Amino acid sequence: MRLRGPWRTVGAALALVLAGAGAGTGVAQAAPEQRPRPLVWTDCPADPSGAPVDPRLRCTTVRVPLDYQNPGGRTIEIAVSRLATAKPGVRRGILVHNGGGPGVASLHLPTAQEAGYPQEVRDRYDLVSFDPRGVGRSTPVSCGRSAASLPNELVFPFPAPDGAIDQNVSFARQLARDCLANGGELIRHLTTANTARDLDRIRAALGESKISYRAASYGTYLGAVYAELFPGRTDRFVLDANVSPNVTWQDRLASWDPASELRFEDFAAWAAERDATLRFGATPAAVRANYLALAAKLDRTPVTHPVAGPVNGNLWRAIYRFDSYHESLFQEIADWWRFLADDGAGPVPYWWLVKGTPGVPEDNDVAALVAVLCGDTPAPKNLDRYQRKVTESRQRNPIVAGMGANVWPCAFWPAPLEPAVRVTDRGPANVLLLQTTRDPATPLAGALGMRAALGKRARMVTVDGGNHGAYDPWTPSCAVTAADRFLATGALPERDLFCRPDATAPAARTAVVRPS
Repeated sequence: MRLRGPWRTVGAALALVLAGAGAGTGVAQAAPEQRPRPLVWTDCPADPSGAPVDPRLRCTTVRVPLDYQNPGGRTIEIAVSRLATAKPGVRRGILVHNGGGPGVASLHLPTAQEAGYPQEVRDRYDLVSFDPRGVGRSTPVSCGRSAASLPNELVFPFPAPDGAIDQNVSFARQLARDCLANGGELIRHLTTANTARDLDRIRAALGESKISYRAASYGTYLGAVYAELFPGRTDRFVLDANVSPNVTWQDRLASWDPASELRFEDFAAWAAERDATLRFGATPAAVRANYLALAAKLDRTPVTHPVAGPVNGNLWRAIYRFDSYHESLFQEIADWWRFLADDGAGPVPYWWLVKGTPGVPEDNDVAALVAVLCGDTPAPKNLDRYQRKVTESRQRNPIVAGMGANVWPCAFWPAPLEPAVRVTDRGPANVLLLQTTRDPATPLAGALGMRAALGKRARMVTVDGGNHGAYDPWTPSCAVTAADRFLATGALPERDLFCRPDATAPAARTAVVRPS
């Protein structure tokens, strides 16, 4: 999930952010193998981020059923990319990626990910990705909204400064209405289970008997669902920044509040160490108090940013939360803080300047996010419950003011068309889980839920840290070493592991990859 605002959606958050999963007991059936149509590969379209497109990256489309219960009915397009890097003689197959979200366009991921892999991994795999159904260059979904009508602090439901949720209820109700009215048939069929089925159609269209897979955040849930539906078609799976697969979306969203609270300890310590220049507080406790004071001040009197417009307390909380995903972004939090405290120039992060993608609706990322959230699992309908949960969470978790516990459009959505896929330990032992201990978006408790669900199928490597994702070659650790070894050789650790980040980063890997 991504930071967004009236200027335009961005291409970088959370990736999210998060994973949706269901507590339903029914298991959707895998689609039968069919002879795929020949693929036509072309140049890839422009990258929405503005990054140059690697000429080696090739793109195609695969047609899949809109409704897998009616495979002979209407079809939609899935945009697929491939970066051929494997060497003949040692090539193992394809390594598929997903950018998280849900709702994150992922077509250009192979180019971004290639630089992080060691040569022995690149030698064995062609790198593949795709825009999930409903997203980006795949047949896109829309709620008929403009970007200006989807402010970040309402899409992500921050309550009012006094804790009231009336505005959130109204926004959620109206967004649900617009999505259902304008999303057509696609919006009800945009689910994690159907995206997993699409992935298997992609596998077949590429002529592969199995896939390997690496993804983070929401992508871990997608990977786990694929491994449940198609266990015999999985090769080597690396799931990073995990979510508990067998709970509801509302449970998952509520976990953001305590996770953000825990992660703030890292930022507060970082800022306190730099108090001589930042002057946010000489101790972590002082930094925390001053952060909350600034948020309360902005609740009363927003500060106008030259690009973002008025920055109120909730947009400040959202900016902090997004930039807490990686320690490399802590300086950006500091730049914002100084600007909002009238002590610095206004930062203009690159993602605020990202323009829309031609042919893709302005609200596409939000429409896809809402569709998956509401299509995977049902949400409580009792609005008093949300107010009660927000009130309780605000008291315990003031850093994001109880946002995670608040109401989403799913409270006004029809029941899902099928039960969520329940992830189990049935299948081959070929899954490596990676996790940090203080991830603000996919907390450790969720990863432990994934570990318990997969049982003997998985090993887990946990890193003492707070970045959103442990597979970070620019912050190397035992997680990176274990993942690279597993992808290159198939060797899982003999047991679950725990470590701290390595003391130094390798000289050849100096760039910083933003969290998706």
